[in-house]
Amino acid sequence: MNRFVRPSKYRHVFGTGSKRDFCYDNVRVSNNAWDSNMIKVNPLFVSMNWQASGGGAFAVIPLSTVGKLPDNYPLYHGHTASVLDTDFNPFNDYVIASGAEDSKVMIWTIPEQYDEELVEVNPVLKLSGHGRKVGHVLFHPTASNVLASSSTDLTIKLWDIEKGQEKQDITGHTEIIQSMSFNYNGSLMATTCRDKRLRIFDLRSNKIVQEGAGHQGIKGSRVVWLGDSDRLATTGFSRMSDRQLNLWDTADLSKPVKTTFIDTSSGVIMPFYDNDNNILYLAGKGDRTISYYEFESDELYHLSDYRDAEAQKGVAFMPKRALNVSDCEIARAYKLTTNMIEPISFKVPRKSDAFQSDIYPPAIGDEPALSADDWFAGKNANPLTIDLSVGYEVKEKQEFAPTVKAEEDVNESAAVSSPKNEKDVSHCHIS
Repeated sequence: MNRFVRPSKYRHVFGTGSKRDFCYDNVRVSNNAWDSNMIKVNPLFVSMNWQASGGGAFAVIPLSTVGKLPDNYPLYHGHTASVLDTDFNPFNDYVIASGAEDSKVMIWTIPEQYDEELVEVNPVLKLSGHGRKVGHVLFHPTASNVLASSSTDLTIKLWDIEKGQEKQDITGHTEIIQSMSFNYNGSLMATTCRDKRLRIFDLRSNKIVQEGAGHQGIKGSRVVWLGDSDRLATTGFSRMSDRQLNLWDTADLSKPVKTTFIDTSSGVIMPFYDNDNNILYLAGKGDRTISYYEFESDELYHLSDYRDAEAQKGVAFMPKRALNVSDCEIARAYKLTTNMIEPISFKVPRKSDAFQSDIYPPAIGDEPALSADDWFAGKNANPLTIDLSVGYEVKEKQEFAPTVKAEEDVNESAAVSSPKNEKDVSHCHIS
């Protein structure tokens, strides 16, 4: 046994769950079996896939609305089948995208506050083009209004949501796409697929620049790009159904740099990477723990585990810019259980009240580095960063005004939607 302890400022990071009064209670989680994170968060709101009759819906809850939600909480209705994934625009906190089983991608603007009589919110833009259900949506990390969507039609589409246009169709998968992750500047994308292959795409040329055999188990696999490095981490299962964590060199996917056995549980592991602190968080579906590892010199060192009594159905992490730096908070997870969302704060224990610059390098901000036109024309840029020592203020609401209007395809929705059991509700259009 090695008696020397590896020096690390994150060795004593600890997670703390919130008291029930500071959680979001009485939520109705979608029981759809599709594998997505089911929950997303930004500095103002948390969104989650909602179990609703008469088509698909999701909820967007202001972070200030803690406690028990009312039974008639306003929902985002518009999809005619279950909502499978949502994602917030990183450069406009009041814009969210959704993908659903009805093969549509929809863009929504979030009202600054919900009026008492508001029953549901309608989309400002509907994007059609996928032939089958849309399983994941993901905004570009540096270019404004660029959205990626993956579908069981085996394609990934890139959209300019301001113009309402499909700009690129990514092909090359032979089975259902299980996860996708942009690199640091958004020029490349890594994907995992049910065909057990790990791929890296040059998005604008639709070329596979690297490909290799991923996890060989039949259950779900996930990938995350390790920040501004040239490494990937994937989670998945071995042939014997052991859960694994693999580290990859993006220049050579012929074999992993390192494979780590985790355990023999059955839940898909959701990976999240904090580039500022080089910490990889792993949250297994159905697990009661969140494990975290420090990435250094091609090694993933296990730091600790956060343990809870409730199993998680999904997890999301808050962008670094909105954390509480005065408490040395380096991450905040939002954990979705059967009927509640619980914030979990990860902190570095420090005695000083001064700003800890060693654990808070410049963080990714909320301004885009490129326009959509510039990015699709071939330009690249790293994310713009902000200094957290001066504090972060959430921007005032910017109106999102797409140049095309949402189409109301009455015939299609009548053909696809199931009968509503609930009484008819008045449609309140929010733009």
